[in-house]
Amino acid sequence: MQVILLERVAKLGQMGDVVDVKSGFARNFLLPQGKALSASNANIASFEAQKAQLEARNLETKKEAEALAEKLDGQQFIVIRSASDAGALYGSVTPRDAADAATEAGFTVDKKQVILIAPIKDLGVHSVAVKLHPEVEVQIKMNVARSQEEAELQASGKSIQELAAEEEAAAEFEIAELFDDIGSAASDDDDMVAEEAPAEEDEAKA
Repeated sequence: MQVILLERVAKLGQMGDVVDVKSGFARNFLLPQGKALSASNANIASFEAQKAQLEARNLETKKEAEALAEKLDGQQFIVIRSASDAGALYGSVTPRDAADAATEAGFTVDKKQVILIAPIKDLGVHSVAVKLHPEVEVQIKMNVARSQEEAELQASGKSIQELAAEEEAAAEFEIAELFDDIGSAASDDDDMVAEEAPAEEDEAKA
């Protein structure tokens, strides 16, 4: 099916290009989202008549997108989720979650602008692309953690595996200290018994 693009579409072409696409892609995505029109003579003529206005609107929205991109690019957003000790989420983080986290932080992001190859299913800091405009894309980071404290540690560069290893080492150290205390107490008891024994022998001789 031939369509005329009303804006730049990645891997397809620029505004005004007439391209061949699969009918399903055109009907389900390009046409309903206003990204293209079927390439009939009437639509091509209509596009040519509106081309100047469309280009002006595209430049205007691009400037707005670039202004937002400067503030949004590289930002990190925290998402609190339940997960197993191994770091696997009970569920997943979706484009809607990413958009909601950015919006709560004061950025206007729609879930349709968030590009996830697959849902996020593990704890950690994940890079996510946000397409603010056909020609403007930024990267944000989703810090997925079980608590605010864990998120702060992950933000400092520690992985969930490193955090688990540190917790395990701390627990082992506490256990070792406990056994040392018990051993020290037992040693003190033995010393007391040894000190009492000669005193008892002296009393017996007397």
